[in-house]
Parts: sequence; structure tokens; C-alpha cells
Amino acid sequence: MPVADHPGRRPAGSESRLRPVGDGDAEPHYRVVHGYRRAYRIAGDGPAVVLIHGIGDSSATWAGLMPGLARRYTVIAPDLLGHGMSDKPRADYSVAAYANGIRDLLGALGIERATLIGHSFGGGVAMQFAYQFPERTERLVLVSTGGVGAEVNPALRAVSLPGADLMLSALTLPGMRWQTRAFAGLMRLLGTDLGQDATELLHLVDALPDATSRSAFIRTLRAVVDWRGQVVTMLDRCYLAEGMPTLLIWGDRDSVVPERHAHRAHDAMPGSRLEIFAGVGHFPFHTEPVRFLALVEDFIESTSPADWNAERWRELLRAGRPGTRGGRPDDAHHRAVERDLRDASERSAT
Repeated sequence: MPVADHPGRRPAGSESRLRPVGDGDAEPHYRVVHGYRRAYRIAGDGPAVVLIHGIGDSSATWAGLMPGLARRYTVIAPDLLGHGMSDKPRADYSVAAYANGIRDLLGALGIERATLIGHSFGGGVAMQFAYQFPERTERLVLVSTGGVGAEVNPALRAVSLPGADLMLSALTLPGMRWQTRAFAGLMRLLGTDLGQDATELLHLVDALPDATSRSAFIRTLRAVVDWRGQVVTMLDRCYLAEGMPTLLIWGDRDSVVPERHAHRAHDAMPGSRLEIFAGVGHFPFHTEPVRFLALVEDFIESTSPADWNAERWRELLRAGRPGTRGGRPDDAHHRAVERDLRDASERSAT
């Protein structure tokens, strides 16, 4: 269904107004793109905001946030290929491929530019989208995002190993379900960081009901994680985000991607804002939805959309990362930066 055909929708950029959002507004819709069915939810009026979920999750994760955002914005929450109700083919599940998929779905819906909100792996997809298609990106909100350092929850490293499908299958067995939930309860009682996220992570396992879903999950994970941790970084090109309004949101008890990655990303992204949720894990928009919504709305309303300029982009590329001279490293600074990049990751997303 094209955006222009959505009942009551005004063109992007027209005056915003508050209105109630019915439960049916965010029901799943479907588009066939490149022969594959893509599921997405859409609601509201006004400038476009795209919500991108993480690995193993789906657009349903944004259910509590969409009605609030839809009072002012056109909100689109896709199920990434291989996730939710979208098709799960044997396909390219890389970060760059997902960025292309977001572009193509938005093109099919008639949306030229958008603010992107990405969670975890979805944050990496949002950042990659901004890198590949800066002219189509108005703002970035990166929530507990991947791609900033090698560290990641050991369970995800384990799933990247051979035999992961059998392990995931075993977790769905009745006896194992009881044991894993008991373990999650113990982690909460002990007050561990993992206890903050264990229930949410187990829900992701429950969302993998068959071999096809598990295969898509594993292929997606292996595109960004191996046994040593995350293998994709955005740090080597964060300087290109200059002029891109960016908000980073993190929980200080995130057991999946540690809080220190938030500060690393903040330092690497010129002009970015950083908000830390105290006592919160990997899903701040679930734990404190009211605060999260208020932050996002204030960020969008208080910033102007990025004004991408091809000549400025060329200048940044030619100058290279901060600490380089005409693309050639300044030796002392280069050694420090390269050490951080080696510690964070081994290769980029392209």
C-alpha cells in the first residue's frame, strides 16, 4: 500500500498534529520486493520515521512505541528479511544487504527521506543506510547498537559456531525451556546485568519456531559475529556522519553490548548526543518507554534534517579520518586510533 494511499496521511513536511492512533493502524502489511514478501507495520502522519529491529526480533518489538510516534510522524517498522513475517530465503543477510532492503522498501512505499531508529543489529543497519544513502537519511537514533566494538554477549558468540542450529533447537524443548527460564530467574534475583535482559533474549529464541527461522537467524548473526565477537565496525567511517543529527541511547546494564561502546561511538561521531538509561539493559525502549519516546520526540523536533552535500562528502573522504593528513596517517595519532580499531573490529560493513 503506497504511503500516499494511507487514509488521512499528509505529505511529509506538512504541519504536524496530534491524533489518536487506533490499534489497527499498525497491523502487518506486505510488499513483494525482488520476489520476496516483506512484512511491515505503518501508522501515523507526517515526516517519516523508520524503526529497525535487531537480530531474531521483529517489528512487533516496537508495538509500545509506534502509537506515540504515530501522533506526529509516519512510522514504518519493517520485518527484516529472514525475520518476523517476512520471507526467509537462503539469501544475503549482511548489514549492507539489509540497508539496501530498507531503501527498496521505502522506495516502494514512496518515501524519499526518513529518520532512522535502529536497535542493536538494527542500529548497525541504520548506520550502514546512512553511509550508503546519506541523501535519504534525515537523522539517526542508535539504540544499544552493534558495530562499535568486538565485545558481545558470549551466547551470541556461541551461536556463531558450527552446530548452532542443534543448540537453538534444544532450547525449545519443554525440559530445556523450564531450565533456561529458571536460570533467567536466578540471574534476575542475583541482580546481574544478564538478568536485566534474559527474559527478552529468551523471547527471541521462542520466535524461532522452525528450522527456516533458525537458519535465517544464524546466517544473519554470522554476518556480524564470530567466536571472538563482533567482526563489523562502523568506527572507521563515523567521521562521515558529520552534519548528521545523531542520538545514541544505551542502558548502563546492557548485557549484550556493553555501555562503554556508547561512549566510544559518541566520541567517534561528531556532534552526536548520548543518553544513558541507569539500571536498564539492552532494551531501553521496553524498560522505560515513556522516557524513550520523550527523548526521541525532543530530538526530532529540536534538530533539522541532515543537509547532505556531495562536495562536502568528497572533502571528508579526501581528508580521511581525524588524525590523518590528506588521507595519510599522522603517525602518533594513527597508532592510537588503529589500536582502538583493531580492538573493536577487523573489517568494515562493506
